[in-house]
Amino acid sequence: MLRVGDLNRSIDFYTKVLGMNMLRITERPEQKYSLAFVGYGKGNADGQAEIELTYNYGVDAYEMGTAYGHIAIAVPDAYTACANIKASGGNVTREAGPVAGGDTIIAFVTDPDGYKIELIQR
Repeated sequence: MLRVGDLNRSIDFYTKVLGMNMLRITERPEQKYSLAFVGYGKGNADGQAEIELTYNYGVDAYEMGTAYGHIAIAVPDAYTACANIKASGGNVTREAGPVAGGDTIIAFVTDPDGYKIELIQR
């Protein structure tokens, strides 16, 4: 689960920039929060991982803290993924290339709230 400052902005990033599917939205006005679930599958019944985006009413920014590292997503071609992400307005913070000391190709992007996402070429 990621706490986000603007739910629509985050949904746009994960669906339009990273190409995930919008799976479902849950509104909890009495508890003052909204949830959006995104992922590459069609829903939790298909066994695919999901990311839960949580918007708490009235909170537009969070401190990252020291425990969070990054989300990792496998992609068929990290170079092409970076080009597509940039073309969609996304922020590539480490261009695709080999990991230090190895030959695995990785890249990093940052979502609108500053969360890091590693792309690992598989």
